[in-house]
Amino acid sequence: MMNGPRRVGLAAVVSLLPILGGCGTWFGDPEPPPLPGERISILLYESDLAPDPRISEQVVELPPAYRNASWTQVGGGALHAVGHVAGPTEITKPAWRSSIGSGAGRYQPLMSEPVIARGRVFTMDSRYKVSAHDVEQGKRLWQTRLPVPKRDGEAFGGGIAYDLGRIYVSTGYGDLAAIDAEDGKIVWTTRMPGPLRAAPLVMDGQVFVVTVDNQLIAADAESGDRQWRHAGFAETTALLGAAAPTGLDGTVIVPYSSGEIFALRAVNGRPTWSDNLAAVRRVDAASALADIRALPVTDGSRVYAISHSGRMVAIDLRTGARAWERNVASVRTPWIAGDWIFVLTNEAQILCLNREDGRVRWIAQIDLYEDPEDMTGTINWIGPMAVGGRLLVLGSHGQGLAIDPSGGTILDSFKLPDQVMAAAIADGTLFVQTEDADLLAYR
Repeated sequence: MMNGPRRVGLAAVVSLLPILGGCGTWFGDPEPPPLPGERISILLYESDLAPDPRISEQVVELPPAYRNASWTQVGGGALHAVGHVAGPTEITKPAWRSSIGSGAGRYQPLMSEPVIARGRVFTMDSRYKVSAHDVEQGKRLWQTRLPVPKRDGEAFGGGIAYDLGRIYVSTGYGDLAAIDAEDGKIVWTTRMPGPLRAAPLVMDGQVFVVTVDNQLIAADAESGDRQWRHAGFAETTALLGAAAPTGLDGTVIVPYSSGEIFALRAVNGRPTWSDNLAAVRRVDAASALADIRALPVTDGSRVYAISHSGRMVAIDLRTGARAWERNVASVRTPWIAGDWIFVLTNEAQILCLNREDGRVRWIAQIDLYEDPEDMTGTINWIGPMAVGGRLLVLGSHGQGLAIDPSGGTILDSFKLPDQVMAAAIADGTLFVQTEDADLLAYR
C-alpha cells in the first residue's frame, strides 16, 4: 500500500504534466519563436517544381524543323534524341490504317514500338510476329513469326531495331534474333540468360539487350555470338516493360530497374561511371519503385535520365559528374529540342526545363483522369514530341493535344483511336500504334 508522502509527491508530478505537455512552457515562460527557414517533410516526397523567376524572360524557341528520313530504333535512334522534326500540322483523318497482327491480350500486352527505314515501317505484335509495311500505302510486304518455345508458356515484352538492312528482335522468351529487312528471313537467333523486356540497342556492329534480372548482354551483330555481360542489382519488383540502352562513341549507357545507370565501354563492358536515381523521400509503395522506365537520352556531351521514383539528372557523359538534378518522376522519355528539354511527369504535368542548368521555364497541367471529379479513368499519355512547331501528346482515351512550346498553352485537340501506346515520326509522317495492333499514318 502506498504511504502518504509518496502519494503526495506522485500527485504533484502528475499535476505538472498538463502544464509542461499541454502548454509547452516552463512555469509560465512564453513559448520560444519557431526556428526560421522552410519546413520540409522528411517522410513524404515534396516536389520542388515551380517556374524559376530567374529565367522568366528567356524566350523558348524551337530550332528549325528538319525532315528526318528514318526512325531506326526506339526513341528515334541510338541517341534517343530526335530534336524538332517536321510533321503534320493538323491531325485529322489518317492516310491509311493497317493491322500488324495480334493485339494486347490478358497475359501478353503489346509493348513493341514501330521503327521506320528504307520506305518501310517494321512492327512486332504481341505474339512475336514481325512485319514490314509500305510507308506510302500501308500494304504488308512480309511477316515472319519467331519460333515460340512451348515449354515457356506465354511471355511478353521485347522490341525491334533496324540497322544496315537487318531487323534485330528481342523477345520475352529470352531470344535475340536478326531478320533480313528485305524479305523477312531469319538470319540467326541466340538464346539469352533471361527474358528480354526492352528493345535492343544496335551500335557499331554490336547489339545490346537487357534481361529482366538486370543483365546487359553484348552480342555481335553479324553472327549473334555473345561477347560480354554486365550485371546490376536484381530487382524483385519493377514496372511493366523496360528501357533500352543508349550509346555513343564506344560508350553504352544502360538503365536498370533498380534505379542504377551505368556507362560501359562497348568493347568489353568495363564501367567508366555509375549513378543511382532512386529517390529517398518516398514512402508510398508505387512511387518507391526506383525503376528507370524512360529511355536515357544523350546529346553527345551529357546523358539525361529520369526515374519513376522522382529523380531527373543531367550527367556528364565523359566523367559521370552530375551537372544538375531535379525532383521529377516520369516513365516517359524526355524530349530535347534546342536549348530546352520537355518532360511529361507521372502527375500529367508537362515541364519545360533549361537544358544547361535544369531550371523550370514553365509548367502545364493536362488531364490525369477522364473523369477528374471522380478521379476515374486514368489517361496514359505519351510524349511530348516536338513536331511541326508544336508539342504533341497522345492520350490512351482517344484524344491528342497540340501545345505551344513557348508557354505551355493548349493550341488544339484532335481525335485519335483509343488505346494509343506508341508513336514514331519519319519523313513528315506520324505513325501511331494502338494496343489492338492497329498502325495508322497521319500526314
